[in-house]
Order: sequence, then C-alpha cells, then structure tokens
Amino acid sequence: MQIKSLFAAALLTLAAGPAFAQAPNALNVMGVVDKLDATSISVKSDEGGAVESFKLAPQLVVLQNKAATLADIKPNDFVASAAVRKEDGKLHSTELRIFPEALRGVGEGQRPMNDARNQTMTNATVTGAAVVGGSNNIKVKFPGGESELILDPGVPVTRIDNADRALVKAGAKVRVQGVRGADGAVVNRVTLQ
Repeated sequence: MQIKSLFAAALLTLAAGPAFAQAPNALNVMGVVDKLDATSISVKSDEGGAVESFKLAPQLVVLQNKAATLADIKPNDFVASAAVRKEDGKLHSTELRIFPEALRGVGEGQRPMNDARNQTMTNATVTGAAVVGGSNNIKVKFPGGESELILDPGVPVTRIDNADRALVKAGAKVRVQGVRGADGAVVNRVTLQ
C-alpha cells in the first residue's frame, strides 16, 4: 500500500509540473551535477556557471531523455509537442517528446506557451501518422479536441524514460525542476539529458 501511495504522490508531483513551470516560484535549472547526497543536489548552471544547492523531495522522480526518431512515434503514444503556426496555417512541431506510460495525461490539452515564438504546447495521444511531402503528419487527440502536428525533417524527437536514481551523480548533465519556497528550493524531478 505504501508503494502505491508513493507512486500516486510521484504522479501528482509530475502532474503539477506544468503549473510549477509557469508559477513565479518555479525552479527549472539546466546544468551539471556538482554534488549529490541522500537529501540534496548541487548543480552548476549552464547559465552563468554558478553552483546552486537544492533539497530533494522525498518523492523525487528521475527521468532520462533519449534521442528518438520520427519512426519511434506510434499510435497510442502520449506525446508533448511545442509547435509554431506557419504560413500554411498548420502547427509545425519545433520538438516532440514521447512520454512514458506513467506520464500519460500530464498537462493534457493544447494551449499557448507565452513565449517570443508564439508557440503552442500540445500534450495528447497519437491517433495516427502519415508521411506527406517528406514530413510526418501526426494526428493527436486530447479531452475536448483533436489536432494535427507537422513534424518536418530535422525536428528533434526525444523519448522520456523512467531512470534509476543511481544514474544521478557528479558530472551528469541534468535538468532539475521543483519550487522555491520560504524554506529554500526543493527539487521534485531530475531529468538526465
């Protein structure tokens, strides 16, 4: 029963991730692990090179990004895609991530990203794919809607897999995410790059 509770807490932490990413107290740092122990991690930031230390949440989730290809995208995969609307009126992906089954439903839907490129973010289930004019056209479905995403040649595709915490060690390239609070910063997700 305790394992189910921990898994449920981890999923809630992941589901809250998109909200954290937009919150003013969000923590989102890319860098290299400087030090790690059972309760904290120090990361040398890619932006400026400063080393910052963070507490580790008890329900820490460790993921790993792995390079994938357009051929790896299958019907029923749960994916996330940033995209821009081009002159043809269609959404063209700027990147696509294939989520593990444990992340199915996280951030599901389609919404603006509020960035300089006016991108949208679509988290949805793949319902079909076809190659049209050298590009992959991916059809996706989410509660309340459907969409088509154009994946032109060269668009980065990444598969996110669950990873062993032992892979997080000094020298590893990571993205740490969590929240900054009155008691300091707490990391609830580490993604190995």
